[in-house]
Amino acid sequence: MSSVIDFVLLALLVFTAIRIARLRGLFSAAILAGIYSLLGACWMSVLDQPDVAFTEASVGAGISTVLILVTLSLTTSEEKQPERAPRFSLLQARRLLPLVVVVVTGAILVYGTIDLPRLGDPEAPANLHVAPRYIEDSQHEIEVPNLVTAVLASYRGYDTLGETAVILTAGVGVMILLGGARRRRPGTPKTTRGAAP
Repeated sequence: MSSVIDFVLLALLVFTAIRIARLRGLFSAAILAGIYSLLGACWMSVLDQPDVAFTEASVGAGISTVLILVTLSLTTSEEKQPERAPRFSLLQARRLLPLVVVVVTGAILVYGTIDLPRLGDPEAPANLHVAPRYIEDSQHEIEVPNLVTAVLASYRGYDTLGETAVILTAGVGVMILLGGARRRRPGTPKTTRGAAP
């Protein structure tokens, strides 16, 4: 039953990704991107990764969607139509380059998963060394009843701090970009400092 749910979620992820790529309406694409992140969070939850699922749901489906919608409120909601180029032109070759890069990178990543242990394999290094120590010693060492909280707050504290710093930096960067992108509307008079409005 679990494998059926995995395949259904993966099929929904693929369908949503294809639909996002084919949309011209940026608002619809932003909403579908949030749905994509939510489906990814559901899939990670099914794979027994609640911390990753929580991060994906809050950052991917939550904060990112809000930032995209705020950005769209400052710009247009429709994607510009691309100019038609002659067949087999240099411009079309440049458009194919990102697709080639994504396909090659995806193939390398899939090839890299061949050596990974199977999901739930009791002989995997994580299940032989790391997980038993967390399960047996976290209550005594940290005195936190929730194992996931103990791992994130103590054993992986620096990692969690780094992730928080990355999210904060990204949020500050987006706010700076959005603040700098606001342009004066045509027809509004310039005001000088110290002058009465």
